[in-house]
Amino acid sequence: MHNQKEIKITTADPSALGLFGLAMVTLVASSEKLGLTEGVSNVLPWAFFLGGLAQLFAATQDAKHNNTFGTTAFGAFGLFWFGVGMTWLIEMGALGETLAITADAQQLGVAFIGYLIFTIFMTIGAMETHKVLFFIFVFIDLLFIGLALSSFGIMYDVTHMLAAVAELIIALLSFYGSAAAVLNTHFGKTVLPVGKPFGIFK
Repeated sequence: MHNQKEIKITTADPSALGLFGLAMVTLVASSEKLGLTEGVSNVLPWAFFLGGLAQLFAATQDAKHNNTFGTTAFGAFGLFWFGVGMTWLIEMGALGETLAITADAQQLGVAFIGYLIFTIFMTIGAMETHKVLFFIFVFIDLLFIGLALSSFGIMYDVTHMLAAVAELIIALLSFYGSAAAVLNTHFGKTVLPVGKPFGIFK
C-alpha cells in the first residue's frame, strides 16, 4: 500500500487571471451592446485571448488544484468565447461567403439556451464558494436570458438591454473578484471581502 500523504499544492490560485479575462471580454462586449462602440471586429481579440485563452489557462490550473467547479466554469466559458468569436467571423464572411449566407443566427440563440442551463446549475454551486462569485453567476444567468430572447427577436429592445446591462455588471464584479484574489493572497489577509458561502448545501 502507498503511504497516504497530503499533496502540497504549488500552483497559484488561477481564479484571479480567469476572472480578469472574463472581466475584460465582458467589458468590451458590453460597450457594443450598450451602443458606446460599434461592431464586433475589435471585440474579437479580447474574445479569443482574454475570454478564451485566459479562462482556458485558468481551467487547466484549477484542474491541478483538483477544483472541479473552477475547472468546469473557466473551461466552459473560455470555450464559449471561442465559439462566439468563430460565430462572429462566420457572420462577417471571414470564413467564406457561403458560410456567411447560410448562417442561421437563431442557432446561436439555441447555444445561449444551452449555456443558460449550464449557468443555472453552476449558480447553485457558486452559492458554496463566495458571494461575489455567486452574484457573477446570477448576472451571467440574466445575460444568457437576454441573449437567448433577443436572438429569437422576443421583446428585442428590452432583452437586448437586459443582456447589455447584465454583461457590464459581470465585468465590474469580475474585476472586483480578480482584485480580491490577487490582493488577499498577496497580503495574506482580507483586503477586499468576497463574502462567505451561503452554507445551505455544505
